[in-house]
Amino acid sequence: MSRLLVVEDDPDISLALRLLFTRAGYEVKQATDGRSGLKEAYVEHPDLVVLDVGLPEMDGWQVLERLRDVSDVPVLVLTAHGQEAEKVRGLRGGADDYLTKPFANAELLARVEALLRRSAGSQNNWASQIYDDGVVHLDPTKRRVYVKGEEKRLTPTEFRLLNALVRHAGAVLSPNQLLAQAWDDPTGIGQERVKFAVLRLRRKLGWSEPDDSPIESVRGFGYRYRRNGGDA
Repeated sequence: MSRLLVVEDDPDISLALRLLFTRAGYEVKQATDGRSGLKEAYVEHPDLVVLDVGLPEMDGWQVLERLRDVSDVPVLVLTAHGQEAEKVRGLRGGADDYLTKPFANAELLARVEALLRRSAGSQNNWASQIYDDGVVHLDPTKRRVYVKGEEKRLTPTEFRLLNALVRHAGAVLSPNQLLAQAWDDPTGIGQERVKFAVLRLRRKLGWSEPDDSPIESVRGFGYRYRRNGGDA
């Protein structure tokens, strides 16, 4: 049975979500503000988080940011705002999906089921050999990454994304290819996730400036890892 964490401060919506998910066969944990939601996520390790944006104590964006620092748990963001900027903000922050209130129960359940399927199938069988090019040292077995000798903490998706890029060093990988290899999502839905994940990955590895980063954006095609700063 999959465990869901619902972080929602509206008592009526919270109750409705609990009934909906329980009847669908899920185990449901709930929190009514951002801080308690973050604490529940750390303690319970849910399979998916349904996260409202307008929360007291700590808003949904702050919760999402802190979750993404330590976890790759799928996050479905709920918000009353329908503007494109809010959707982009959610994707940029690492949300896996986005649904605007009011929503149909059937659509919400379908999105939750899809995220759980992708999450369950996201353990790719990477080669066990250690990768080391003098800049990046990546150990798939221990799930550790070092840049110039300094260890970097990555989420599972960020680790898979970097692994895909370095294992194909010199080759341009399209967003679809990276979705398939890092997210196990070959459909190409949600390609914007790749862009924002690459931005977060560069920042975590200490490559805030494009010229300093061996992860190169190839306009109109995708991304390429330049081994030791070269093209191959």
